[in-house]
Amino acid sequence: MSVPIESESRLHQLTVKLREFNQTAYQQYAEQTQDEAYQTDFYGKVKPFADAMQKLVDEWRPLAEHWVRKCKPRYVFPIQIKDTSDNLTIICVTAFQKDTRRRRFYETIKSIDYVLENIQEQLEQDLK
Repeated sequence: MSVPIESESRLHQLTVKLREFNQTAYQQYAEQTQDEAYQTDFYGKVKPFADAMQKLVDEWRPLAEHWVRKCKPRYVFPIQIKDTSDNLTIICVTAFQKDTRRRRFYETIKSIDYVLENIQEQLEQDLK
């Protein structure tokens, strides 16, 4: 039994959007937050970005968990969905914090992208 095509299509859309948000968080941290003159604008930048990402994550996670359970894709496991969801929730705020540890942040970004890329590629194969 497979996931209905509509939810696979929606999961694909959300996965692509989350990859974009992940890249935006990376760029924020690398290009702006690391600048010495950078000042955090919580209500102007951090909160709107975090709220938008959280909304996507909240819709993405149950779809992704359902898809993993039903379709049993290669290289994607239920624990990765939980961890990726948690990591996305964390990086959407830490991308704006000057005291964020650079190496850990970059490794988290790479980990998120690895899982999202695998999901995206498998969905694209399934949707063909």
